[in-house]
Amino acid sequence: MSTDRPTGEAEPKPSRAERGAPTAGTPDSAGAGPEEGPAAVAGDSAGSAGGEPADGGEPQGSAAGAPARDGAGQPGGERAEPGASDDASGAEPVTAPRGDDVPAGKARSAVAEALAAAVRAVESGERDAASFFNEPKPKPAARRPAPAAAAAGPAVAGPGAVARPVRAAAPVAPSAGLTEVLAAGGAPEALAGQVAEALGEHAAEELREDPWRLLAVPAVQPEQADGFARALLGDACGPGDERRARALVARFLERAALAGHTVLESSAVLAELSRRSVPDAEDALRDVLAEGTVLVFREGPEDEQEDEQEGEEEGEEDAGEPVRLLLGLDRYAMAEESLADGLARLVNAAPGPGPEPAPDWAAAAEAAPSPSAAELIRAVAAAGLVTHSGGEAARAEPAALVTAAAGMGLRAWAAAHTEDGRRRLTELGVADAVTVAGLLSGQEGPGRDADGALALDVLAVLDAPQLDVETAALLVESLADGTRLVLSGDPGVLWSAGPGRVFADVLAARACPAVVSRTPDPGPIGELVSGIGVGELNQVAAPGKEVVIVPVREPAEAVHRTVQLVADSVPRAFGVEPGAAQVITPGHGGPAGTRALNAALKERLNPGPGRFGGFDPGDRVAYVPAPGRMVPGTVVSADAEGLRLDCGGTPVVVPRERVGDEVRHGWAVTAHQAAGTRWPAAVVVLPGDAAPTLTRSWVYTAFSRGERHLSVVQGVEQALPRAVAEVPAKERTTRLRPLLEAQTRPADS
Repeated sequence: MSTDRPTGEAEPKPSRAERGAPTAGTPDSAGAGPEEGPAAVAGDSAGSAGGEPADGGEPQGSAAGAPARDGAGQPGGERAEPGASDDASGAEPVTAPRGDDVPAGKARSAVAEALAAAVRAVESGERDAASFFNEPKPKPAARRPAPAAAAAGPAVAGPGAVARPVRAAAPVAPSAGLTEVLAAGGAPEALAGQVAEALGEHAAEELREDPWRLLAVPAVQPEQADGFARALLGDACGPGDERRARALVARFLERAALAGHTVLESSAVLAELSRRSVPDAEDALRDVLAEGTVLVFREGPEDEQEDEQEGEEEGEEDAGEPVRLLLGLDRYAMAEESLADGLARLVNAAPGPGPEPAPDWAAAAEAAPSPSAAELIRAVAAAGLVTHSGGEAARAEPAALVTAAAGMGLRAWAAAHTEDGRRRLTELGVADAVTVAGLLSGQEGPGRDADGALALDVLAVLDAPQLDVETAALLVESLADGTRLVLSGDPGVLWSAGPGRVFADVLAARACPAVVSRTPDPGPIGELVSGIGVGELNQVAAPGKEVVIVPVREPAEAVHRTVQLVADSVPRAFGVEPGAAQVITPGHGGPAGTRALNAALKERLNPGPGRFGGFDPGDRVAYVPAPGRMVPGTVVSADAEGLRLDCGGTPVVVPRERVGDEVRHGWAVTAHQAAGTRWPAAVVVLPGDAAPTLTRSWVYTAFSRGERHLSVVQGVEQALPRAVAEVPAKERTTRLRPLLEAQTRPADS
């Protein structure tokens, strides 16, 4: 490794969850919440210096109290990575019933029934499934596109398909009444569009009835909502207003979802209410739960729950380990329970027989190109759900599986997180390769059968760590009984930008066969990244300058050296076009964040006046059509319809009013935006103020994005090896693992 300076060096088994309002003494006694705890989501802003968290949570660079407009991949805001957004689709929420807790089986049935109702609505043609992937605020409940919608266009938009311009959905137009109520509350008129999008056509009426509903807009801070409510309500406004507590809890859980949590411990929510000066936070939280604004789940051994309930009836305290009380929003609870149900269904169902004559899986395994590929083929032959772990080189193994299954007459496809991932699958010989978003929207893939399920026998999903809980639920709900599903990915990379840690939870649940690849990534970069994966930042031999460390002292020096590398040094040494190297940095803000780096790179590589909303033809951009999806592109032109992009050969038109939210310059991106995509060369910028945000998974992801070359502009000194050795990832609180364990546990256990 060429360098100017050395870099240096029994959980209890949860029970099925229960819904409903808690009994007296709701605050659980388990102590603090997740490792990130309230500090990661409280206050809607984070502390210091410059970066996104490694898992796409709260930004680390915005000033306290500054608005955060959008999820981290969405330009125009301070969020470090794409995250969850309020559902403005108008769907009726599924809320917890009032009164006593509902037994776990009934709670799950209610969720499944609500999900099925949403599926039927889509299948009936009430809504096109493609809209869920082109809107910034997707409707999470829908699972399957209507067969009629799929038949309206080409079934497959694969490598050879003719690209057609893609247009983003038009924003919701604010009404005159909404403008009036905003003015009456002292809110700026410019906020009307965001409010209309968050609350829908009846936004004005909702705000008059409950001014704190303004917190549904990510850019609005709680202090601003309090001022808005005081202006509208006058003396009737107070810190103990039940509407305020309800809005604060929902807002806090939404912010937690941006940090990746699907639920939080009740103690964290209580701490937030107290911090916001809500009188008698425990009573306020009980009222919120009784209203059904959020759902409550109990986790702990079933016998302890029974003992606790008996003790409560007798007025005795439970001396055993306390049951955890977890709070979550219904959209994520519904998705997580649906996902657990669907995965358990695949685990428990016998794989489909396939065509006649029966597929010869043994012969396919014998002909596999590697021992790991053969092991994967044998596992898939016998199970409906299989996990596969490995690095970049291991992608050849699910590719070999899909090719072999297709050769046996099975309907076998592979789906990647990004268009670049799909391209790499095609290069590995997979004829039927799609993106997950394209498959679910119906724009790519085999289409649907008469029952609305994907017409598949085998599906291999690569980049599985990038699946958030809602997307994964959509995917699994779309698979018929007997379909073989392979979740494949690199466990070392960052988790999804959206809430959940699907791949990690499925691996931890041990509910299905797990194949671990023995195929290492080659070369100096592969050796370096493999060491990072086990917590070691090693010096590696790089005779061809495949890995170079560039020490810097100041952020300004980091920007200067980065521009020099991208525009001159890397192109000259590796024969790539100037600007083709991808810059990756921890956050959008700060003196060496994506905004500062993109400004400097544009000035050097494609100077211009930015006459198209800050963009010029030839600018590299990061287009974010929906939270968690970043598509690299290039500006072609602009006209009355909007900004015209070329995204890997596909023309895209972004309406003018959407440009500020969905497009930003893309010479420099964050690690979450880069996940699932690789470039010939990567330049990772680590300014000194990014040190607190670094984790092993962030470093692993960023360092593995370059195929031929990696430059590390290093200003964090010993914080880099410490992060690799001591900070694996930022924890997330989820329920998928215990739910899946409970549904796949042997009957006699």
